[in-house]
Amino acid sequence: MESRYGKSFLVFKSLSLSEPIAKDYRSGFVALIGRPNVGKSTLLNQCLGEKVAITSPVAQTTRNRLRAILTTKTAQLILVDTPGIHKPHHLLGERLVQTAKSSIGEVDVVLLILEANNRPGKGDAFIVNLLKKYEVPVIVVLNKSDLLNEENYAVAEKEYSNFLNNPNWSIHRCSAIQGEGCSELIEKISIQLPNGPLLYPPEMVCDQPEKILLAELIREQVLINTREEVPHSVAVNIDRIEDIKRPSKKLGSIGVTAILATILVERKSQKAILIGKGGRMLRLIGQEARLQMQKLIDGPVYLECFVKVVPDWRRKPARLLELGYGSTE
Repeated sequence: MESRYGKSFLVFKSLSLSEPIAKDYRSGFVALIGRPNVGKSTLLNQCLGEKVAITSPVAQTTRNRLRAILTTKTAQLILVDTPGIHKPHHLLGERLVQTAKSSIGEVDVVLLILEANNRPGKGDAFIVNLLKKYEVPVIVVLNKSDLLNEENYAVAEKEYSNFLNNPNWSIHRCSAIQGEGCSELIEKISIQLPNGPLLYPPEMVCDQPEKILLAELIREQVLINTREEVPHSVAVNIDRIEDIKRPSKKLGSIGVTAILATILVERKSQKAILIGKGGRMLRLIGQEARLQMQKLIDGPVYLECFVKVVPDWRRKPARLLELGYGSTE
């Protein structure tokens, strides 16, 4: 039986523009760029008001270039979440960094996400020098400002201003967790976008393929629940999605989305951690992922996960292509 979603899974929310699109309406693409774990995905979700990007305390959580659509009465922002730019140690890392770099030249505005609670470092300097090679408007977002009092934030903003040394790059104070500054940031981005029509239907919030969205929800729970040894060595493949009927005492039968997934790791020791004693860890991961999937699909989900050892999958081009981490060239 085929998936009810076909080849792509489009996420929608209830939204309609009650007024006609204005002549000066703006639309365009916005890339979120920064080091790993600076809060890019959290900021995207906060601005959108919907969870479409997975988040976790683990660095390099984002692997796919996810496009989220934010539609307001004055503009439509296509927010492009990118992997954190870092020094790669394997082929997967190289492709993630290349994915982020390639986004810079394809968008109308770049959001450079920095951490207000940390001082500028070599990783930030590398990204700043990279951005200077492109003629694209840059808005600097000092995220995690809620972790500083007013006096310390003022010191941090001045230090970053001297570090950036670019009067054309405005600095915006923000807390992706608390939502502070997000509305103002959306307005600031909108002004920078070119005039143009709606690029997507106004009710649409994400255009990721269904398998990627569902696989990411499972990987998110792996990141949250397992030890430090496991997360970066994990990939998830959705093997099958289909509609089935399950018996119900009240309704006779109900429609359920059945999902079969394989979690890939590189070593047997990682497989043992993922499964856990008596299968407890794998059950926990599956239960938490299923709850998130039901919110996304808006209906009951049956999820079955298996763990498979594929040695050094992050270094194998064919395996990366199969998992959706193909070359961006």
